[in-house]
Amino acid sequence: MSKKVLSLYSLLAPVLAQNLTIDLDWHAPKKSWINDLDMVVNGTGTHGFVFNGSVLPDGVKYGAYNWCNMPHVRPEEYPVADEEYRLEYVEVIHRHHKRTPYASNTFPKELSSWNCSDEGLFYYGRPLDAASNSSATTYWSVYTTDSNPFAPTGFNGTCQFPQITKEGLDDSWQHGKDLYNVYHDLLRFLPDEMGDQVTYRVTNNVITSQVAGMLIEGMYKPSATTPLRIQPSSIDSLEPAYSCPAASTLSSSYGVGSTASNWTAHLTAAKPLFSTLDAISGVASDSTDWHKSFDHYYDNLSARQCHAKPLPCNINDTTTTTTTTTTKCVSQEQANKVYRLGQYEYSFIYRDSPQSLKASIGSYGVFVSELAQNIRDRISDGSNPVIYRHNVAHDGSVSRLLSILQVEHMVWVGMGSEVVFEIYSKKGDGEKKKKKKKKKRYLRILWGGQVLESSNPSLGRVDMLDVDVFLGYVDGLVGKRASKVVDFCRS
Repeated sequence: MSKKVLSLYSLLAPVLAQNLTIDLDWHAPKKSWINDLDMVVNGTGTHGFVFNGSVLPDGVKYGAYNWCNMPHVRPEEYPVADEEYRLEYVEVIHRHHKRTPYASNTFPKELSSWNCSDEGLFYYGRPLDAASNSSATTYWSVYTTDSNPFAPTGFNGTCQFPQITKEGLDDSWQHGKDLYNVYHDLLRFLPDEMGDQVTYRVTNNVITSQVAGMLIEGMYKPSATTPLRIQPSSIDSLEPAYSCPAASTLSSSYGVGSTASNWTAHLTAAKPLFSTLDAISGVASDSTDWHKSFDHYYDNLSARQCHAKPLPCNINDTTTTTTTTTTKCVSQEQANKVYRLGQYEYSFIYRDSPQSLKASIGSYGVFVSELAQNIRDRISDGSNPVIYRHNVAHDGSVSRLLSILQVEHMVWVGMGSEVVFEIYSKKGDGEKKKKKKKKKRYLRILWGGQVLESSNPSLGRVDMLDVDVFLGYVDGLVGKRASKVVDFCRS
């Protein structure tokens, strides 16, 4: 990608009084074990990353990478802004919490079952008009019968694949409670009641609604029903689900499914691991879906370990002697290698490849444009009542957002991974000479509960950044109302 530096003055002349420049180029992330192929393939362990439960092991400080329950804003670690700043707007986006694996990521035949009879998935319609008939409160109860000769894909039991598990629901509730404890109790920013000042948004994938219900209860314990904002499935920008063939083509030219040597290098190096996993899982060695990336094995193994389930064993290969019975099983070190390779893949797809920024702009630029407009609507004249927006999304959502923000250290965003946008003003600023001086706003971005650091020099450490710089960065990449995204997607 050629070097592009945009004049913010020319882009936002009505907004700014001085000529600033914004760097729109891709900048490489910092080097670490995550994007070092030799350390990923030949190393051991997970370098302190945790994969075995929502609660961190004793002695591990909160803020450490925990795939099962990623760090988020909470009172104990929250970096309170200097007293001179006043919080005006907050927008949160995070991945859903932990779940069962997707059916496509389960093995052809699973040795164990997975039961979810300790929770209910409530699906029903209800008239909003109080004068209309009401609805019974109903939930799905999964079952099978001997009369149905077909076996379900993957695990037997009473779960959907995927669904947020009981433990994931509890994590969702705590996530909401922690956010409320910060933005309501600590900062006195959120209102006592949601009213029209607080909104929640989900994707068309039902697992985000499963999370939202618990999270809202953790925050507000509302006595009335709460609307979840959702866009039509064909154009949903949060998931994302809108069509952008150019972005898909670009991504597949350098990432998953491509034959580019810098992508296939790690897959070639991991062939012995694939062979071992295939022999245990029963996955066909020629299955393209299972071998074009480590996504399938990563989801399968990590979902088990997040829920204290044993690593899988070969259902057809058990050796019995007079004293013992042994079965070929996935070892912890093999699982750790899968986790390292998964981290490497996400870093490459969303940050290390120079093409990643353009691909993410195409596939996630609409959401970023909406975010920028939300900020503008709030700070323009204060007439928009919404001061807090909350988005429950997916790993592909948060990863693309971090790609556009050019985060310094990219990871595979785990369960509950959170990015928070906070807009501040300075107390007293703009209260005098209102007609002569525009009130300045400042942006702070929190990633995992702490200030995000970007490789892009115009963003840098995003801690009280002039909001016009951020809006100019967004406009420069995606265009006003995502006009550049539309042009790119149609190209």
